Amino acid sequence: MKRIGVLGSGAVGKAIADGFIQEGHEVMRGSRDGSKLAEWKQGAGPKGSTGTFAETARFGDVVVLAVKGAAAQAAIDACGGALAGKTVLDTTNPIADAPPVNGVIQFFTGPNESLMERLQKRAPDIRFVKAFSCVGSAFMVHPKLGGQVPTMFICGDDEKARAEANELLAELGWETEDLGSAASARAIEPLCILWCIPGMQHNRWNHALKLLKA
Repeated sequence: MKRIGVLGSGAVGKAIADGFIQEGHEVMRGSRDGSKLAEWKQGAGPKGSTGTFAETARFGDVVVLAVKGAAAQAAIDACGGALAGKTVLDTTNPIADAPPVNGVIQFFTGPNESLMERLQKRAPDIRFVKAFSCVGSAFMVHPKLGGQVPTMFICGDDEKARAEANELLAELGWETEDLGSAASARAIEPLCILWCIPGMQHNRWNHALKLLKA
């Protein structure tokens, strides 16, 4: 069993933290405002705890970055050097504050860059792996979709970190498609846009993506 740190007090962080606790891992959730996690801590049981971003980063063997994309860099900075050498599962997407256009959400990055590449460039000693970014929080753990196992697309510059992510995602009910280096986040992050369109246009959010192979 691993110790998992989860940075973020929102629905994504809660879903992932609860999932890892269910699988027997110890989990600490981190937030700038500890009061946001008081209720979760009360119901999490002995394997769940809370702390600051820096405390959570020090706690985790693996850390999950589960904050808004616009706050991702500040969250990493708040961890000090505690994430150096660790696998960080990056769930973030560069969603802009601008409203969707015909159900298509807007990003603050361009087509030839990704938020994860920005983070990796700023913190080269962290082993980032893009994960959990192409599905809603309700389906992040053991997604029930008519018996089908959906695909989680991952990437990152460190091969061992991607392998570690693959093992953890399998525990949570996913098949993974390893797309290699961090540059592939330029393709993975926009899958969030694709995933959101049925919800934005038709209020239909009960789906995930699957790669079919011959």
